Order: sequence, then structure tokens, then C-alpha cells
Amino acid sequence: MRYLAIDLGEKRTGIAVGDDITGIASPIETIQASTPDLLFKGFERVIEEQGPDALVLGVPLNMDGSEGPGVTKARELAKELTARFGLPVHLYDERLTSAAADEKMAQSGLTRGQKKARRDALAAAEILRGFLAARNIQEDGD
Repeated sequence: MRYLAIDLGEKRTGIAVGDDITGIASPIETIQASTPDLLFKGFERVIEEQGPDALVLGVPLNMDGSEGPGVTKARELAKELTARFGLPVHLYDERLTSAAADEKMAQSGLTRGQKKARRDALAAAEILRGFLAARNIQEDGD
């Protein structure tokens, strides 16, 4: 199954793709959108280009695992994505994914601006890696 992962941000939304056969998740782009309409146009374009079977949306849980205000926004977005594109949406804990993306770029030699541009897509890839790993653990345990 092919997945498209989304790391929703206020200004930038990271996108990554991967599948459960190879277990590889790759960052592909960051959508910069100033309005919800532009964001959904970006989603539509990427979904058409990548042809995913399902979406994985990062959910911003608090560090203690409790739900903050961003969780409600993520759930509403998940419903809207399903309604618009007819794809199932899996919610996945995104805690520390941006920190993991920053760590991967720390020794990259990229400028601050280059890192900022790539951070969200890398965070989306981290969300997808975690999701795929959790699925593999569940399947092995069945």
C-alpha cells in the first residue's frame, strides 16, 4: 500500500511518500499556502502526482500524550481530506518529528534557509517511518 504523509504546519506543510512493502519513507516537498483553499489545491496536486492508497496525518499530541488544540484541527482536516479525496486517513503521533528532522540536517552543511525549507518534508517522512514501523510491529504480533 502506498501512503502520503502530511506534517501540517501554520505556514508550511510537509509531504512525504512511502509504502509498506519497502518500508521506505521519502520527503518530497513542502506546500506553502496562505489559505485553506490553496492548501487543498496543493494536496490535490500531490495526490494526483503520487497516487497514494491512503494518507497519514501527523497529530500534535502534547509531550505527556494528552491532546492539545492542534489535535482537534488535525481531526477536522482528516475528515475534510477523506470527504474531498475519498482516501482513508490514518492519524499518527507526530511528537519529536521536527526535532528528528533537525537532527538529520544538523551536519548537512545546509544554510539556515535551506534547512527551514526542507524541515517540514523531513518531519512528514519521520511521521510516515513511525507509522510504517508501528504497522509492521502490529502485523508481526498478529
